[in-house]
Amino acid sequence: MTNQELKQRVVHQLLPRVQTPGQYIGGELNAVVKDHRQVRGKVCLAFPDTYAIGMSHHGLQVLYAAMNGHRDWVCERVFAPGRDLEDLLRAAQLPLYGLESFTPLPCYDVLGFTLQYDLCCTNVLTILDLGRIPLAADQRQLEHPLVIAGGPGVMNPEPMARFFDLFVIGDGEETLPQVCEAWLQCRSGAPNRREALLRMARQVPHIYVPGLYAPPGGLARGRLQPLHEGITETVSPAVLTDLNAVPLPTRPVVPNVECVQDRIAVEIMRGCPGRCRFCQSTTLKRPLRWRRVETIVEAAVESYRNTGYNEVSLLSLSTSDYPQFDLLVRRLQEELRPLGVSLSVPSLRINEQLRTIGDLLNTDRTSGLTLAPEVARDAMRVQVGKRIRNEDLYEGCRSALAKGFHRVKLYFMCGLPGEQEADLDGMIEMAETIVDLGRQIRGRPPTVVVNVSNFVPKPQTPYQWAPMQTREYFRAAHQHLRRRVRTRAVQIKCHDVEASLLEGVLSRGDRRLGPVIEDVWRRGARFDAWSDQLRAELWWEALAEAGLAIEEILHQTVSLDTPLPWDHVGIRQGRSYLEREHSRAALCEGNQDRPG
Repeated sequence: MTNQELKQRVVHQLLPRVQTPGQYIGGELNAVVKDHRQVRGKVCLAFPDTYAIGMSHHGLQVLYAAMNGHRDWVCERVFAPGRDLEDLLRAAQLPLYGLESFTPLPCYDVLGFTLQYDLCCTNVLTILDLGRIPLAADQRQLEHPLVIAGGPGVMNPEPMARFFDLFVIGDGEETLPQVCEAWLQCRSGAPNRREALLRMARQVPHIYVPGLYAPPGGLARGRLQPLHEGITETVSPAVLTDLNAVPLPTRPVVPNVECVQDRIAVEIMRGCPGRCRFCQSTTLKRPLRWRRVETIVEAAVESYRNTGYNEVSLLSLSTSDYPQFDLLVRRLQEELRPLGVSLSVPSLRINEQLRTIGDLLNTDRTSGLTLAPEVARDAMRVQVGKRIRNEDLYEGCRSALAKGFHRVKLYFMCGLPGEQEADLDGMIEMAETIVDLGRQIRGRPPTVVVNVSNFVPKPQTPYQWAPMQTREYFRAAHQHLRRRVRTRAVQIKCHDVEASLLEGVLSRGDRRLGPVIEDVWRRGARFDAWSDQLRAELWWEALAEAGLAIEEILHQTVSLDTPLPWDHVGIRQGRSYLEREHSRAALCEGNQDRPG
């Protein structure tokens, strides 16, 4: 069957029977279509979630533009299909395809996944299976695509090691083209797939090939060691040194259907000057790098002209820490306001600069302020390394409310080591203080939304040795928060406890989870990141049948000398940095004043 014949069957026979068919048709504004006969290599970027989520992910647009910038390569996209299209493709015995050309997935040289969130793991298997690619890496032949992954989920690659040929560690803009070129070279003349992958591991830095490593004492015992000479014991992350020199994607693909983020995203800075001990992104994205003001302004205006979006969002871990933040915002306002384009500034640090945010931002389409205090008490802030002051937060809210903002979102965590009841009470007190500020300034209360996530001690953070709180603890904490609210202006939204516990298992587990993930997928698990789709009981049943103890994975304190499943994946600062910060956090926790 030709690509055109596949397209005709999908478009005319299947898509009239699915929800939101526009997400499966391709042909979007700025989508890149190349003649496959005129290129040396073909790569398909796979995002294991819905089109609406994947097309909102800036990293996908960055890699798509970077690979299509190579004349000899074509880069296309695929997303996890909804259950309706999955069933129809299976019934019609048709393969999953790349959107740009309706090329079946086995016809690409490289299939590259973004592992952004642990609970999307079953969708990876759906894409592989519908794409007619063997699920297990050791079952693939030389002619199958190279199946790779990058993103924060690869910082503990072991739960998904069964399904991937290799993982790209660190920044991908320079490494992905290297991997793609190396695969064509290493595959050529190799007697089998394992030999080709061995050549890759010896030639390309910053990649981890799980099939070439094994623990010395069995599946879950001891640190993983390379099985061949010439392979590094610890895989170092790729670090993009000159961010300003890497072009921004100024012709991003404009989705056919409404997405979570329908706006232009411009990454202004990579890394964060903060040292929050709970934050995996802070650890992974160092060192701090930024783009020049004029580079950002030119990219924002050019992106507007190429898309027609009426909003530009500045992207970074801590936008207001950009060295020339005031100048940048004013220059963008000068260029964007005459065009009728608004400016969105998420990820604001709570510091002195927050006090001026109401003056810097217009409110043409901006009615909400989003802040992440994470914790509410000073003692806990010292422990987690979150250096903020309540007075800056309140003054920033005061400024924004006076300028017409009428909604404030606050992001907190519960379940941090050493958490006390006073830490939970402080979240509500902070929200109600902001409500009172609004009454004083505007005569009516703003809406304050308190979003509470459940703390997961993530790999590659100083808390990676800490235990996660239990199901019973989180449920009691959520109930306590809801009981403490005294005004309708404060809304409490708590993350699902079962999803958080499962996230903990999938982010902290080892290779024994691979068969469990496949088992749960075969039982029907799909889109577990969506609260209305998650069937947590499937996971707990499969884990119990596999003999994996949740208590061991989640709820036990781990000593610093105990090997962790991800120790062979390095970070720029080194493991010693994590150990020092872990010890400092423990010392702070021990010094917290305990109310009588």
